Amino acid sequence: MPAVAGCSFCAVVAGEIEAAHVVHETDVVVAFLDHRPVFPGHTLVVPRAHLETLLDLPPDLVAPYFTEVQRLAAAVPTAMEAQGSFVAMNNVVSQSVPHLHTHVVPRRRKDGLRGFFWPRTKYESEADMAETAARVRAALG
Repeated sequence: MPAVAGCSFCAVVAGEIEAAHVVHETDVVVAFLDHRPVFPGHTLVVPRAHLETLLDLPPDLVAPYFTEVQRLAAAVPTAMEAQGSFVAMNNVVSQSVPHLHTHVVPRRRKDGLRGFFWPRTKYESEADMAETAARVRAALG
């Protein structure tokens, strides 16, 4: 499926947004740091194909897509020295970009995240974001 003009995630997949801080790529997915993370290391996993919701994901891509989500759910906490991860996906409602994406957020006990309220932060600098991306890539092995 071709990229959709104006879709920021399609632009990341196409390599048009250098500041995306891609941490992982396969034939099926691209994973990159969220530019407004809940916590540093917050990673988005998107299919290369422009698919808007989980319902649009073809059955033959379900296993390859979620295998990579699972890999990121292990790597992100390792990279960020966290105790676990929060993995989430919105479909239409609260979906800020209409391109299927899965959030992988590092979690620590008593980190203050409660329910579905996601306070967003910013990285201290571009260098801080680049260093975080390098840590996630290294944790993937």
